Amino acid sequence: MQDLTVTGACPGTPQASGSAVYGGGAIFEEGGQLTVVNSIVAGDRCYASGPDLGGGAIRAVGMDPASPAYITGDTFSASSCSNGGALSGPYASFDVIDSLLAGNKAIGRGASPAKAGTPGGGSGGAIYTGGDQCNLTIAGTVMRGNTAREGGGGIIFVVVNPGGGTLPTQPRTPHDNPSGSSQNAPGIFDSVNGHDAQPVVVSSSTG
Repeated sequence: MQDLTVTGACPGTPQASGSAVYGGGAIFEEGGQLTVVNSIVAGDRCYASGPDLGGGAIRAVGMDPASPAYITGDTFSASSCSNGGALSGPYASFDVIDSLLAGNKAIGRGASPAKAGTPGGGSGGAIYTGGDQCNLTIAGTVMRGNTAREGGGGIIFVVVNPGGGTLPTQPRTPHDNPSGSSQNAPGIFDSVNGHDAQPVVVSSSTG
């Protein structure tokens, strides 16, 4: 996908109860290689609740973790989903380069797995990803005004297996991404093998 604008998109199929593969307001990618260049994806939405459902703009599933979804020169704004207001990818790696993620929202409630009495979701205002041997790299990217009802106002990154992944990050304005509960760095919740971890911050700016 290159030099395109996608606005106001939403999934065309009903949500399957309990299915983690659903999501992606504008793009649903399963397998293969995803590249998005110099594009605008704004005001998109997907399902409002559910654990592990995500991707108001893009949902990537079944990807080879060694071949990251490559996001460069893009704008993702004002999109929402249960998790990952802009980008979501269980068992998917992402490289987010020279982009803007602003005003995206994770609107579910109850986290993942869902707490008793809740529908689940609400994590990763802009980005929700993790899984087996996954990595998330962010460079030259502005993240501002993203919000999550649960963890990671800007980013939630959870690696669940031994030998987990890394989150080298270079976001600007990281403090302006509030969450309703958990984060262990400004705007970020990062967990590796069941333990809270600090992202590897190369450099950062509040401007």
